[in-house]
Amino acid sequence: MADQQPDFSKFPKPVMISVNDVELEVFEAGRENEGNPIVLCHGFPELAFSWRYQILALVSAGYHVIVPNQRGYGNSSSPSEVTAYDIEHLTGDMVALLDHYGYSDAIFVGHDWGANVVWNLALLHPERVSKVINLALPYQERGKRPWIEFMERVFGEDFYFVHFNRQIGVADAIMHENAEQFFRNFFRKNVPPAPPEPGMLMINLARAEKPLGEPIMSDRDLSVFVSSFKSSGFTGAINWYRNLDRNWHFMADVKPLIQQPTLMIYGERDMIPKSQTLKDFAPNLDVVSLDCGHWIQQEKPEETNQAMLEWLKKQGA
Repeated sequence: MADQQPDFSKFPKPVMISVNDVELEVFEAGRENEGNPIVLCHGFPELAFSWRYQILALVSAGYHVIVPNQRGYGNSSSPSEVTAYDIEHLTGDMVALLDHYGYSDAIFVGHDWGANVVWNLALLHPERVSKVINLALPYQERGKRPWIEFMERVFGEDFYFVHFNRQIGVADAIMHENAEQFFRNFFRKNVPPAPPEPGMLMINLARAEKPLGEPIMSDRDLSVFVSSFKSSGFTGAINWYRNLDRNWHFMADVKPLIQQPTLMIYGERDMIPKSQTLKDFAPNLDVVSLDCGHWIQQEKPEETNQAMLEWLKKQGA
């Protein structure tokens, strides 16, 4: 687990903000630093709470920190329509959040699926993104086939991206029924080895009786995720995956060039491979690698904070 627990007495209380036809549960800190915004975007299956180690460090460094539970997560809205979770809506939420606070642009930080939101936000709304910091997931080059069609051809119908799209509701129900076991198995250091049937990763993690590897967080922290997803369910979060092909079509005519200064932070032990072509898409790129798995900012909070703050200082931000 992380070496230093955040001071929960100073952890921001959430507020509900109406944006883009939904309500987002937002954790905000550092209003005294108004004019220097940084927005932190969580991944799957996470929460704004995943950034608990970064919030106060960024406030102390002079930033107005804005951390939403994105649509489908926590107490934020979970629209019933699957298409309400496409990249147009997800990036639109971030634009509307900036409008709410009266900011023309901000530094955006993303991890995992949150990184995908930030990459696409920088392409669709470049004027709203001053700098990009992304963790774990590099920019995913748009191939010749829609994402799910491509993954089904390469990995088979049981690959969890494909399964989410072809077996609607199955994984949602199993993960919800076994939420505590799922999170206890999932949030392990250095990413656990794939189970015997790697395609059914999420379902197998929900059903596995014996956790693999060392936990990345205390039982107290784990309970925040378990309680939240028991309340919200997993469907809203999984619906992000159900829009991958829709996103592929939507981005067809968008030039994949990210001009903003960009920092990419990898976990050396993450199963997501490093990109060998990222600089082609983000020419103003710096790269940092940390000795950890997928849950970078939770596994290595102090090192993550240092990497981010040193890079931002170098950028004059």
